[in-house]
Formats: sequence, C-alpha cells, structure tokens
Amino acid sequence: MRVGFIGLGVMGRPMALHLQRAGHELAVWARRPESIGDLPARVCATPAELGRCCEVVFTVITSSADVEAVALGREGLCEGMAAGSVLIDCSTIAPDTARQVGTRLAEKGIHMLDAPVSGGAQGAIDATLAIMVGGEAEVLERVRPLLNCLGKRIVHVGPNGAGQVAKACNQMIMVAAIEAAAEAMRLVTASGVDCAKVRQALAGGSAASRVLDVMGERMVRRDFSAGIEARLHHKDFGLVLEAARQSGVPVPLAAVVDQQLNALMAQGWGRDDTSSLLRVLEKL
Repeated sequence: MRVGFIGLGVMGRPMALHLQRAGHELAVWARRPESIGDLPARVCATPAELGRCCEVVFTVITSSADVEAVALGREGLCEGMAAGSVLIDCSTIAPDTARQVGTRLAEKGIHMLDAPVSGGAQGAIDATLAIMVGGEAEVLERVRPLLNCLGKRIVHVGPNGAGQVAKACNQMIMVAAIEAAAEAMRLVTASGVDCAKVRQALAGGSAASRVLDVMGERMVRRDFSAGIEARLHHKDFGLVLEAARQSGVPVPLAAVVDQQLNALMAQGWGRDDTSSLLRVLEKL
C-alpha cells in the first residue's frame, strides 16, 4: 500500500521502518526536516501533499492540538487525502479530540482510527506493540495487515475515541505501578535493605510485573536516562484527569500520582525517565 507517516520520533521511526520493510511504499512529512535523517522514503512538503499520495496515513505525535493541526489545519491532511483513505492516529490524545477529528474527516469521506499504542520504544523496535483501536470495525479490518507489521495485540475497542479511553486506562494503571515501585524501593533503602535483592524476591511473587522488571531495575541501578520521558506521562495524566472530570468518575489514586508527576516536572526531570518518581520521594 501507499503509506504516509508523520511523527518520526523514538516510537514512530521504527514503526515507519517496519511498514517499509514489509513492502509498503513509504512517504513522510516532518515539522523538523532533520528528524527524517537518512530514512529512505519520499519526503513531502506539507501534510496535504502527503495525503494526496497515500492510501493510509499514520500519525504518532505529541498532543491533541498537534493532531488537530496536522489533520484539519491549513495544508493539513484533510486538504489532500481522498475519500475512502484512512488516517490512523497512534498518538495519545484526548478522547474528545479523537471523536471531533474523526467527525470532521468523515464529512469529506475520510476514515479515521484512533489507535494509540503501548509497549514503549522497545515494543516499537520489536514490533510487539499493543494497539487499542477506536473507529469502524470494517476500516480496521482493511488496514489490519499494516497494524500487524507493528504489534502483536490489536483490539477493536469501539467507535472513535474508545481507543483513547483504553490508552488512558493503560496509563493510569502503568504509572500508578511505577509510583508503587518507587515507594517500595524508597522503603527498602530507608530500612537498610538491599534494593536489588528485594526486587529479585518480589519478581518471583504476586507483585511481579513488567513495571517492576523494567522500572524497578532502573531504580536499582539509578539509571534515570529516558526510556520513556516523564513529561509524556505527565501530559497523559492531564488527559486522564480531564476525561474523569467530564465523566464524573472519581480517580483518587490517579490524582495522587498526578501530583507526584507535577513534583517531578518541578524538579526539571521531565526529559528523564518516569522511574525518576523515586527521586521525587527522596526529595521529600
């Protein structure tokens, strides 16, 4: 297929390369041309130009406003994509934004799937991402061969916006687990016990988890270089709390974790790994 890609960062670049290696014809647009580097793809001058030459366009960009601008703004995808083409947005944005962008594109006959991903940079490199999809089931089936190049678990959650609701829940559970691991490691140190030994013991019991494996190991080694930049989880928790507010749902644990993320950002650690939540506790 003729596939476009916008968002060639830590996640997007390996995803784009997987699509190209699978035999699809790749075109790209980047707000910062230097991010394209030596990627062997057709380079387009605007999102509209990218849309004109592609059947399917992927976006993996940071914020709700970014997705709106790329999809609907001047020289945006909507000005180039043909009726029947598909936008697959793998960003993490507000469910309302996904619904609104989907509605606006549908007015021009363009399909949209909100398909946020989980698995981090390594999952993108290994093509083992979990992909949570909102949109029409028949559109998903049409592009499933593309998503199969990127992930191992692809679940149709519901209509537009449902994928983003699922991703919000994913972030709530994952980052709360990171905070729990940080609190455990802080208690271990304060008790004069070996963090590495405790983590090893916990990994064989009911507290075992991927978060304990990955983030716990980072805390033990005190390696806070970015695997996942904490500022992105901070952004995601803003979306979580807003969605909860709109739905009238109490999320007391998420609210506490959000405050810890606020404290992390205040320390200037936003571009470090979210395992830096341990350092927040150490500052108290």
